[in-house]
Amino acid sequence: MNRLTSEQRAKVISCLIEGNSVRSTVRITGVAKKTVMRLVFEVGTFCAEYQDRVFQNLKCERMQVDECWSFCYAKQKNVTPEIAANNPGAGDAWLWAAIDADTKLVPCWLIGKRDPETARDFIEDLASRLANRIQLTSDGLKMYIKAVDKAFGGDVDYAMLVKIYGIAEGAEKRYSPAVCLGCESHAVTGNPDPKHINTSYIERHNLSVRMTARRFTRLTNAFSKKIENHIASVALTYFAYNFIKIHRTLRTTPAMAAGVTDRLWEVSDLVAAWEAEEQSEQAA
Repeated sequence: MNRLTSEQRAKVISCLIEGNSVRSTVRITGVAKKTVMRLVFEVGTFCAEYQDRVFQNLKCERMQVDECWSFCYAKQKNVTPEIAANNPGAGDAWLWAAIDADTKLVPCWLIGKRDPETARDFIEDLASRLANRIQLTSDGLKMYIKAVDKAFGGDVDYAMLVKIYGIAEGAEKRYSPAVCLGCESHAVTGNPDPKHINTSYIERHNLSVRMTARRFTRLTNAFSKKIENHIASVALTYFAYNFIKIHRTLRTTPAMAAGVTDRLWEVSDLVAAWEAEEQSEQAA
């Protein structure tokens, strides 16, 4: 990969953030598969570290959180003891994400299981990045209640939006989504404004992830085979979402709307920042 020029690296990254699989990226760019995989891991690691560094003291006011299912190597029901021993991270790999309802910034996310420990780590990470009291909305997952209480200590206006689902008459069971019959809002902590109790933005964002991150596309063989590459790919996806892609409604990037940066990034800027850090590490 050291032989790739900055332009070649930018071309590979551009393909990946537009929803191309690794193999299609190889065909488009002519770069070897192993080189593409290594680039995903290294630039993804840089993206994760950069966003962790700059997403601090955020002045968000209304946050929404949700979980998006994916898997690594094999679906959880197909993970045997042998697979688990040879492939750490195999099975369900849920994406926990938070979005600012106003700027559409995604300041934190976490790949893990859908369990109380992951919920706690995710909410504590979110709380550590905020500068002021917020209104928080989640779905009806009960794990959030203890996690929010521990992370915010009551200094939050928190509500749950519980949706009631049913099966549409005549729907094909396996691939047809359940029909939402209604929803109920429940204030959990503080005094959340009923007008802003919703999870619409984060649910729409989940669709964006599935459309732009090839590893999340259902019913394909593009899923991740190693959890490290999965995490790096998600970090790259979120860097592109926050800094590079213009939000259609905002007409700017979420990072600019949130005051994290004052300019529109391009893929070439990401490559330049990554290469500068590489050179700095080599010099040290």
